[in-house]
Amino acid sequence: PIEYSWRLNERHYGALQSLNKAETALKYGEQQVLKWRRSYNISPPPLNKNDPQHPRFDKKYSHLNKKDLPNCESLQDTELRFMPLWNKKIKPNIHLNKKILIVAHGNSLRALVKNLDNISNNDILKLNIPTGIPLIHELDKNLTSIKNYYLSNN
Repeated sequence: PIEYSWRLNERHYGALQSLNKAETALKYGEQQVLKWRRSYNISPPPLNKNDPQHPRFDKKYSHLNKKDLPNCESLQDTELRFMPLWNKKIKPNIHLNKKILIVAHGNSLRALVKNLDNISNNDILKLNIPTGIPLIHELDKNLTSIKNYYLSNN
């Protein structure tokens, strides 16, 4: 069965949503954009709550509590959004010996990998998960990562 969850969404880049990365780097500087994109607890500038791009205007989120809809997110915020899904839905299915395929966006996956591999807040800056290449995590009975690798033709 396929299950969908808003908790798998890409992190919300606030006022930077839908902006071209190169133009954003020219405007704010490459170092600042890198901090917003890769750091653990630094959020980009928030999106105005009245901006038409704000998730509160999207019908697919109408069932959610408005306080759960972000104006922007750091990776830490993304982790706080994603991990309840891991703990309440995904882990129990793994304990039932089900094989799970998580299809999500880069930062949601970075939040999960940070937890599975016990990556520090500082070291998470260096983690890049390539698009479209499955990352396999083999877990022990306590769901501790014992091995991970990318599934590729190489």
